[in-house]
Amino acid sequence: MKQIRVILSSEAKEVYRFLNKESPDSKQERMILKSLNQKIELIKQNPHFGNPISKKLIPEEYVKKYGVRNLFRVELPNFWRMLYTLTKGETKIEVIAFVLDIINHPAYNKKFRYKKK
Repeated sequence: MKQIRVILSSEAKEVYRFLNKESPDSKQERMILKSLNQKIELIKQNPHFGNPISKKLIPEEYVKKYGVRNLFRVELPNFWRMLYTLTKGETKIEVIAFVLDIINHPAYNKKFRYKKK
């Protein structure tokens, strides 16, 4: 069985630190952080846990910056999203789930160029 390692991008680490810092005083951040940690554990058990995003919808920024070829979305409380990609690890028995972003709904809509109806 392949080992799944979850790594956060610098952007995702920044949001993760923010959630950790704010969670003692904010119920919303605490709820998002708890869900985020649960989802990371689920990804470690099943790397295809998230909803796959069509290749034609992958933001160009991810393709250019990280060479993304696949993208998965995980829904978090309060309409937040976690976006990750799967890559080969350093060994043949390892898969890396690379978390690209942890973003709120307006930022998600902007990144994917969704417009309000």
